[in-house]
Amino acid sequence: MDYNTLLELVVDLGYELAVSGAETFRVEESVTRVLAAYGIQAECFAIPNNLIVSIETTDGKPMTRMRRIGHHGHDLDAVEKFSGLSRALCSRKPDPAEAVQWLQHVRESRVSYTPAMSYLGYFMGASGFALFFGGSWMDCICSGICGVAVGLVNKFLDRLKANQFFSTIAASFLLAMLAYTMGELGLAFNPHAVTIGALMLLVPGLLFTNAMRDIIYGDTNSGVNRMAQVLLVAAAIALGTAVAWNTASFLWSAPMGLGIVDYSFPMICVGTFIACQGFGILFNIHGPGSLLCSLGGVLCWAVYDITMQLGCSEILAYFWGAVVSSAYAEMMARIRKYPAISYLVVAIFPLIPGAGVYYAMNYAVQGNMERFASQGMYTAAIAGVMAVGILLVSTSVRLYTTWKQSRKA
Repeated sequence: MDYNTLLELVVDLGYELAVSGAETFRVEESVTRVLAAYGIQAECFAIPNNLIVSIETTDGKPMTRMRRIGHHGHDLDAVEKFSGLSRALCSRKPDPAEAVQWLQHVRESRVSYTPAMSYLGYFMGASGFALFFGGSWMDCICSGICGVAVGLVNKFLDRLKANQFFSTIAASFLLAMLAYTMGELGLAFNPHAVTIGALMLLVPGLLFTNAMRDIIYGDTNSGVNRMAQVLLVAAAIALGTAVAWNTASFLWSAPMGLGIVDYSFPMICVGTFIACQGFGILFNIHGPGSLLCSLGGVLCWAVYDITMQLGCSEILAYFWGAVVSSAYAEMMARIRKYPAISYLVVAIFPLIPGAGVYYAMNYAVQGNMERFASQGMYTAAIAGVMAVGILLVSTSVRLYTTWKQSRKA
């Protein structure tokens, strides 16, 4: 057995999964299962910025490899492909040298959207959510333009290797200033809806979802690490929009909205679908999976709205929306043999309280600390109850899977 080649193979596989946006448990399980298929017991430890794999050869010699993990992306197509590769390696067990060629083939066969399609994704995501939050049709166009500005800033600062905190501040400031300027020029009916729609592009939905799933599977260190990143990004969004608000107020007057448009239920579903399709492009989801993810987002919102119509509290409606979106993701993952995260991260987006973060910071900038505290606590409660809904479904599925495997054994 060529232990060196096999160890390098699984470390490369785990690394590719991690930088593409996979959960910690998926990285560790993929590594250990491939090695187990070759009859090797292994210890694997992964955190968001490091991967360590240790094995013991037949003659008792320990071997360890460590890989530093840098910036995490959100290429869910790559997560699917590398997860599929791990399953193929486990079932067919090729020679380690041939397995390395398989890995290289998957690397080379990855597809990505063109820059033009990526900017279209930014436009669709922002404009769809602007409609979702009650913006007029002109607001949707303005928000889409702000979304494209976010894409330009992100790509420019990525080339300069700027850290995520600074990139988020810069992007949120630019989009908010652009939205407020459009409102002052009379182009935007409701600059708040324009801003919130574009801000949804900066909300760390994948980080939040992965943090919850890491905690579910016992990877507390990784979960807490990711959650700290979520809070930092949220703070950066708040800081960027707060500076933009103060700047706009100084230049002309405090940005004012003329009210929200009360769309019908089908129209909101259309806006939700468009927004989720945009995020499907940004998360590099291709083929039928993109449509299924967007339909999951529509289903998630429909459950929330129907629950509200039945007289339930808003908090309970968020809970049931999160439960249904998580259940939908788990179901699609088993039907199509793809990671559940691909479906969950898009389906849950309509419930993420981007508006709550925005309005909380507005109250803080205006000096209304009572309403700031109230809105901030309410937004945190929404995020918490959504996390509980995701945890409940994922834990139930995990327990069922473990019970089913124990029965087969």
